[in-house]
This record gives sequence, structure tokens and C-alpha cells, in this order.
Amino acid sequence: MEKKEFEFNGLRINGFLALLIIIAILVFAIWGFTTTTDGFPLSRTFGCIGIIIIDFILCIGFKKLEPNEAMVMVFFGTYRGTLTKVGFHWVNPFMSSKKVSLRARNLNVDPIKVNDKTGNPIMIGQILVWKLKDTYKAMFEIDSQTMAAAGSVSGTGVQVTSRMRAFESFVRVQSDAALREVAGMFAYDENGDITKGDLTLRAGGTEINDILLNKLNDRLAMSGIEVIEARINYLAYSPEIAAVMLRRQQAAAIIAAREKIVEGAVSMVKMALDKLKDEEVVELDDDKKAAMVSNLMVVLCADDAAQPVVNTGTLYQ
Repeated sequence: MEKKEFEFNGLRINGFLALLIIIAILVFAIWGFTTTTDGFPLSRTFGCIGIIIIDFILCIGFKKLEPNEAMVMVFFGTYRGTLTKVGFHWVNPFMSSKKVSLRARNLNVDPIKVNDKTGNPIMIGQILVWKLKDTYKAMFEIDSQTMAAAGSVSGTGVQVTSRMRAFESFVRVQSDAALREVAGMFAYDENGDITKGDLTLRAGGTEINDILLNKLNDRLAMSGIEVIEARINYLAYSPEIAAVMLRRQQAAAIIAAREKIVEGAVSMVKMALDKLKDEEVVELDDDKKAAMVSNLMVVLCADDAAQPVVNTGTLYQ
């Protein structure tokens, strides 16, 4: 989108120099007023009063900016630029200003209930780091001023806080929509409903966060707000299916463990038979090998410890 923000290039004087000039004018006007006598025309008295009034009006033009702050300058409804130069300034007193913060801010979005790609209800939350990028869009493309005015009271600092809360409210709503969209694009984890190797919310990690970041910036581009970092910080099945899914995960873990146990048991039985044959400890026919394999597999794969039985006979009986 086209960038509409530009730097304020109107009348701007160093604040301390302007303060010195205003004080000097005020002192001169007060001196002229107090030294007025009957010999001086009445116009001089009114002139001094007028200078004092104008002097007080000029005091409205003082502006102060800290690092990572900006002022949107408006002259009778017309945008005149954004003042970002740090320091103490004096500008046209009829130029209204709206101060905003350009500092990075955190937003911890509470977990929301959504459906993943396979239709399973899940709980998902995210944390964002965002900041203002374009003050023109932030102030005039979205209705942030009305939202800020609804919760603000007198005081410049309070107005800035209310304005930033209005931006945060806009980010919160859009982040909720973006999170729902991303969650619906992927399954929670690998199961029978998706192809093995597909990207999932649980295993996606950085890739899912990057997709979420792009979706957020696409939605917030119109508001002049940029999301610097976005990541999923909470992910779980919804309570109504959590117990069922836990049993499924436990079953999958048991199956995987059994596969490893059987794989290891087979290699151990093979090694035992090979060692008996290579070292000529005993000769076993096929029936004895089958019995030995059966016994070893039962011992190695059983959950309980084996109960030893002493055979006092011979293997050849």
C-alpha cells in the first residue's frame, strides 16, 4: 500500500529560543503597560494588552518529543506531516498535534477456541510484538480517534495512552481473526486424517509462526501497524475432546514403544542363536530353535519380569 506519511516541514523553531523571545516580548509588553501615563494615547494601553494576549497564545505552540515518539500535525483539518525530531520545539500555535508512541509493545492474546483443519476443536493463543509504522494511516485510515476519545480524559499523557489502547484494541481483533484463519489451515498433529509429513500446528514451529506473521501484517497494513514478531504460545485440545485425544496419544506411544521392543528383541534372539552356533555351545534343531525363540521373545517383550524355571533334563530329550 502507498505510504502517505511524510515528515513535518512547516515552521519549527528551537523551543528554548522561542521561549526566550516570548519572555522578552512579555517583559516588554508589561513594561509598556506599567509605564503608561496620562500623556500616552489609550491605544498604547490596548496595544500592550493585545501583545500580552498574543504572547500567551504563542505559548500554546511549545511541543516536546521523546525518543520513539511522534506528533501528527494537523492545520484546520489538513494533514501537514509528522514531527519525529526529538527535543523541545515551537510550532504554529494554531497547528493541532496528536502524539503517538512508536515504541514496540507486547500483546498477549488469550487462548481462543477454534477448529483445526480436520475439524477438531482446539485452544490456541499467541503473543505479538507490534509498533506503529505509518502514523498517517494509524490516525486517519482507521477510527482510532473516536475509540480513543471514548475512554480518554483531560491530560496529554492520558490521551496518548487512550490512543495507543485504541490501536491495541484494533490489533487484538485482527490478530484473533488471523489466528483463526491460520489454525483452520493446519491440523493439530499427525493423525489418520492427514497425509504423513504434512505441516501441523504442533510440529510446525517456526514455519507456522512465519505464516501467522504474514497474515497479521496483511490485515494490519491498512492501519499503519507492523507486527515485528508473532508466535503461538498456547496450543491444546479443547476440554471436551482432550481426554479422548490423550488416550489416542498414549496408544500411539505404546505402539511405538512396542515396535522398538520387538525390534530389539528380534536382534537379541538372532545374536543369541548366532553366538551359540559360532561358538558351538550346543546344536539345536529347528524345533528347539523355535522353542528358544518363543521363550526369549516372551521374556524380552513381556511387561512383567520372567519367572525362571530350572530344567534338570537335557535339550535332546
